[in-house]
Amino acid sequence: MERRSYGTAVSVPLTIEETEPIVRNALANQGFGVLTEIDVAATLKQKLDIDRAGYKILGACNPNLAAQALDHDEDIGLLLPCNVVLIDKGGSTLVMAVDPGAMLAASSAEGLE
Repeated sequence: MERRSYGTAVSVPLTIEETEPIVRNALANQGFGVLTEIDVAATLKQKLDIDRAGYKILGACNPNLAAQALDHDEDIGLLLPCNVVLIDKGGSTLVMAVDPGAMLAASSAEGLE
């Protein structure tokens, strides 16, 4: 795993189509569900006729953790859900996940660890 500015990243030797169900399953195993899905590449193609390699953003949320965070700071909703990004790297996929600690650092509320 590689640390990034706002999270961590790992490259896997699979296509984005092969990687996505594995990521979804891993999220589910940790109590996260995918609430939103943005196919950035398809959207850019449709709206601007720009060709881009596969790029998906999955918005994941753990309801228990979200409820706890909202109890401490209702503004935390501005930072939810937690994003997981899948980027097609031509035969491999870069998977990036936001670091919840980095997101929570934006909050001044006590009790958010």
